[in-house]
Amino acid sequence: MYVIHNGNIITENEILEGFAVVVEGEFIQDIIPQEDVMRFPEANRIDAGGGLISPGFIDIHSDYIETIASPRPSCMMDFDISLREAEKVLISHGITTMFHSLSFYGEDVFTQKTMHHPKNIQRMIDAIHSTHGNLHLIRHRLHARFEIDNMDGVASLVRNIEDDKVHLLSFMDHTPGQGQYRNLEVYRETLKGYRDLSDSDINVLIAERQTTESLTTENMKEIAEIATEKGIAIASHDDDNVQKLELVKTFGTTISEFPITLEVAKRAKELGLHTIAGAPNVLLGGSHSGNLSATEAIDHGCIDILCSDYYPAGLLHAVFALHEQYGNDLHQMFMMVTLNPAKAVRIDDELGSIKIGKKADLLIIERMDDGYPMLTTTMVNGMLTTKTNYRTN
Repeated sequence: MYVIHNGNIITENEILEGFAVVVEGEFIQDIIPQEDVMRFPEANRIDAGGGLISPGFIDIHSDYIETIASPRPSCMMDFDISLREAEKVLISHGITTMFHSLSFYGEDVFTQKTMHHPKNIQRMIDAIHSTHGNLHLIRHRLHARFEIDNMDGVASLVRNIEDDKVHLLSFMDHTPGQGQYRNLEVYRETLKGYRDLSDSDINVLIAERQTTESLTTENMKEIAEIATEKGIAIASHDDDNVQKLELVKTFGTTISEFPITLEVAKRAKELGLHTIAGAPNVLLGGSHSGNLSATEAIDHGCIDILCSDYYPAGLLHAVFALHEQYGNDLHQMFMMVTLNPAKAVRIDDELGSIKIGKKADLLIIERMDDGYPMLTTTMVNGMLTTKTNYRTN
């Protein structure tokens, strides 16, 4: 049993002062007035140092594991080592549940990473699945990002869904001239950043990509139905017009990842979709590809989830930046990395908030003298996993 006291508790509805959290076993047993802490003399006490007591962060879109497993395009590290080393980093940033976002590409025209070979994607899927029965620090889940031109990968995707190895499914379309790359000049510059190609080579590649066979709407509906029957949430990726939103909603989509424009983000919220933006977008002051600014969208109330995308440290720092630099309510910003993503992927019955009966995934966040946020304590499933002591000498 633990009693976490001397902190401000981020509950579902407010930041609660003068109370403590009681943890017994895997669960939050109670939230009590600070003066009642002595009622539990047998409990281990954790002093929050006047900091914030937050739910653990839930990251539902991050391809960070691909970078760890394949730090160079042709370099492949052991996948078990990759997961175990990655989770040390993730937990140090407050991420207690990670939906590893693996890309099921037909052809990766950008990085051409060995990691994206179907054989290696399957190996990583199996490695993630195996963590559930082995020693681990955080919850590892799979976000299957399926590129719609990957006609040969459908059978593998469906098999993994049926084998309960997929926990979130998104359909991606990186065809140049629409979505994230509706501006072909952005597409050209992005390609040049990854590969040494001439303008004529790029013109040929664009023409090929724009005529590649892709899944039909009916194909996507069939796959989505299989996932929905398994209780898996469906996401659409890089929505660039309201017509696409209305189409994807017909086959059960409940999440809009990275809407491209403010108009689309607003319409997504009107349709009842959960909307996601990247924390790096906040820290960089805008989209790296010239699309929707996360801070602008949040200001208009049409983004309700932040993900780390490719930068795990981004979640914690984006929350505070949105509050301190942009004037957003701190409680609401914490909901964007805790309860809101939990609701989007349908795990909010157990995770995502500090509430009696829920799993005890808890963080203590203190501040340095200059205001820099320090994650000093992490608890997952009621187990104290990390305790970090900053020093001055």
